[in-house]
Amino acid sequence: MAMKRVMVLTGGGDCPGLNAVIRGIVKRASQTSDWEVIGCIESFNGVLREPTEIVELTEKTVEGIQIQGGTILGTTNKGGPFAWPVKEADGSWSTADRSDEMLRKLRYMGVDAVINIGGDGSQRISLGLAKKGLNIVGVPKTIDNDLSMTDYTFGFQTAVQICTDAIDKLVTTAASHNRVFIVEVMGRDAGWIALHSAIAGGADVCLIPEIPYDINKVKAKIEQRYNRVLTGNASRRGYCIIVVAEGALPKGGSVTGTVSGEVGYQHIKLGGVGEQLAADLKAAGVEHDIRYTILGHLQRGGTPIAFDRVLATEFGVRAMEFVMEGRFGQMVAYHHPDVVGIPLEEAVREQNLVAPDSRLVHTAKGVGIEFGD
Repeated sequence: MAMKRVMVLTGGGDCPGLNAVIRGIVKRASQTSDWEVIGCIESFNGVLREPTEIVELTEKTVEGIQIQGGTILGTTNKGGPFAWPVKEADGSWSTADRSDEMLRKLRYMGVDAVINIGGDGSQRISLGLAKKGLNIVGVPKTIDNDLSMTDYTFGFQTAVQICTDAIDKLVTTAASHNRVFIVEVMGRDAGWIALHSAIAGGADVCLIPEIPYDINKVKAKIEQRYNRVLTGNASRRGYCIIVVAEGALPKGGSVTGTVSGEVGYQHIKLGGVGEQLAADLKAAGVEHDIRYTILGHLQRGGTPIAFDRVLATEFGVRAMEFVMEGRFGQMVAYHHPDVVGIPLEEAVREQNLVAPDSRLVHTAKGVGIEFGD
């Protein structure tokens, strides 16, 4: 019997644990003589480009990659088979649907199944291709933890650890200089990274997209942090740590970001809320020294922590088993303690956002964290 071929790809933003998923897939496939694994470079771009950019994935290829950040296959969050960037004769850009062409190429290449590792946008592409008849399995990936049908996405815990480490370091300099430090973290529309790292790092204020904030309540919390110290003790004049998610916004306001000029990038480019918050606090009358730090892509890089390596490996092994079992059109998901299959339509139906009345928000408020609501 001829060997079957599964193609693996990584799409969207890079994320700690991607390589561990790839390794899990290849190691599981190697236990049978029925399947060979190939990798597509930069999501589906490797198939759509001419010449194609495809690599063979063997046990030798994936040896030890579980400790590496990023992805050995490369990734992209621009374009895709349904919206391929096309430069017109006048220099402007449009998009073209190349999905049918890509499916023909996959059949010509002898690809029997595809495992698409990616977040919300990537899994929407998975769903579109599944509806066109492609045998596809999704693996949820995002540091934002915003996919609703899985308890956690791999990469999230590593991002939280990186943010917590940064807050720990900023506490010492904030205390030394009696400063207000604003730490801007990622998450887009979801406040999970900010909420978890604020609790873990002992922040005083946590501003998230799901709870629009009143600048005056943030100011009041800052003043409380400075007024509660012992009068006359210069070493204890106070300081304040504010964690703000990049998608946070004031009541009646809007998110801070710009329309990207990058070809094929369809999202608003978030960022700058930390600087804006500092300016707004000064305008509101805060006289203390305010500094802000934007962690940015530091949250995406580096070695994944053990939790994410384990979860990513579980996802990779289970995704390959779904392929072997013919369970296509599904995304693997973590429902503690099991890894289960969720129909792709359900997987992308709604985002996983922080509920303002959730247990974790209640916990944060229980230790005195201000949300500005």
